[in-house]
Amino acid sequence: MCDPRRSLTFTELNIVLGASERLADGSADIAINWAGGLHHAKKREASGFCYINDIVLGILELLRTYPRVLYIDIDCHHGDGVEEAFYTTDRVMTCSFHKFGEYFPGTGTQEDRGRGKGKGYSVNIPLKDGITDEAFQSVFDPIIAKILEVYRPSAVVLQCGADSLAGDRLGCFNITMEGHAHCVQFLRKYNIPLVLLGGGGYTVKNVVRAWAYETACALGIEKDIDPNLPWNSYFEWFGPRYRLEVLENNMDDLNNKDGLLDKIRITALQQLQELAHAPSVGMHDVPRDSVGHHLGLRSDHYDTHDELDLRLAQHARYVYQLQEPDTPSDTDDDEKSWDSDEEDLGSRNARGYQQPHKRMSIQTGQFYDVPVVPVVPVYDYGNAHGYTCGEYEALLAQTAKRRFFQSAARWDETVEDVIGKRYAPMPVPVGGLMERGGRQYVHEDEMDEDDWDEMGDS
Repeated sequence: MCDPRRSLTFTELNIVLGASERLADGSADIAINWAGGLHHAKKREASGFCYINDIVLGILELLRTYPRVLYIDIDCHHGDGVEEAFYTTDRVMTCSFHKFGEYFPGTGTQEDRGRGKGKGYSVNIPLKDGITDEAFQSVFDPIIAKILEVYRPSAVVLQCGADSLAGDRLGCFNITMEGHAHCVQFLRKYNIPLVLLGGGGYTVKNVVRAWAYETACALGIEKDIDPNLPWNSYFEWFGPRYRLEVLENNMDDLNNKDGLLDKIRITALQQLQELAHAPSVGMHDVPRDSVGHHLGLRSDHYDTHDELDLRLAQHARYVYQLQEPDTPSDTDDDEKSWDSDEEDLGSRNARGYQQPHKRMSIQTGQFYDVPVVPVVPVYDYGNAHGYTCGEYEALLAQTAKRRFFQSAARWDETVEDVIGKRYAPMPVPVGGLMERGGRQYVHEDEMDEDDWDEMGDS
């Protein structure tokens, strides 16, 4: 049985490494992985809910193509793992806006500026509780603008940890959804290749709001989406207003006392002023293999591109808004089919029903209906485990309804193990079991010559 943790690591790293590769080869201008952003993990230890630092590996992949990479962290916690990884190099500049004091991980003062060749290329903005949108922008905008002017990065990685939002269970800031997304909008204006990553965030309903809105900001359509949330199976989570918003609260902003915020901004700008110009990168040997191939995490399966995908990616670079044509429906039933709740969709999908959808033609730019292919589950009774891993996941993705915080696994007292609903072995009749001398079923492909001889003798 595969270790689910290894499978999760494999998938997550392939996503972030794939995003870096797409930016490097020019097939994408902005790449997003909201499941990434694990900025606390170190080279030899896990830390702060982060078991592997996908950010560092993604930046290493970017460095194969780009001479300089800028990493910006707006998580409420200091991005110590990424800073530590590039603390002695000038090819990566790290800038972290975080809560400082008696707060995890307890690092990230303005005196931490790097070492050796990386002296001056680690920038830390330590903040106190309750910082608001206006106060946060008063330090973010001038400092990042100065970094872009001095360092002139070839690519930017932005860690959008959502625990800096107002009302977060672990965070201490008072930033709204618009204030958080302002960082994405600010960087997007510079037209520099950009990677957006997730991170912390422990009030889930606000996390999904922020990252959905920031995805729209990356596409440039944030002003065109409806702030009223559509009906879905988890609609009650987003009460009482049911809107795409994260509002500020009434906590005090401790950053405005004694001119603290002005001192932090002035100190950071003075430190950046000491960097005379962007560091040059001389000619050097670039590793032939990507980071993923070197670590054994990438396979040829992830490197194969369908012709349609390549053409669509090329076309999508020039298209910022794709929406269905405003054609009136003929009947009320048609409207219901596009605006039905996910509860009904889940039950219909379980019966093999797929909702029709539309796709834009690359050649004409018009939308067309994608034909619905019925899903017919096929169970291989000759296989003791039924579905293979890939077949099961593909079928489950097409037919099963998404359910959070629930598991299909259960404890089977017979085999004294945890099994899934569809991974359970087929029951073996007692008579058949006795004929095989008490042995479990063995597939014909797995039988050796001795097994065939025993069957012949019987």
